[in-house]
Amino acid sequence: MTIPQIQQVAAIADPSLKLAWTAAYAADDRKAVDICLLDVTGVSYLTDYFVIVTGLSKTQVRAIYQAVEEAAQTHCQRQPQHTEGQDNCSWVLMDYGDVIVHIQLPKERQYYNLEAFWGHARRIPFEPLVTT
Repeated sequence: MTIPQIQQVAAIADPSLKLAWTAAYAADDRKAVDICLLDVTGVSYLTDYFVIVTGLSKTQVRAIYQAVEEAAQTHCQRQPQHTEGQDNCSWVLMDYGDVIVHIQLPKERQYYNLEAFWGHARRIPFEPLVTT
């Protein structure tokens, strides 16, 4: 993450939201596309935030996964409670309890369409800093 991103995230008081932004910026740093943050508090008992991103290849999905894991540990002192899909890398799910990160290939992103499924959740605007 860049210095402005780190400063912006460090100012967030809510630890769950801070983790969600950290994951989004880490994914952006690895050139993820279609980064979406959803606030599902009040509409889901599973978690508070979803971070949904697309990687354009399995190699990129793996790089995004590793970047999110490292940034969460470094900036939020958090490790996922559960991770799955990192062997196949078509859809990696990182469950931090209060934040769930989905890293998907375009085909999986389109097919499962999590944003539509959670369409009643509040979408948090995210502007990528990395241009692809």
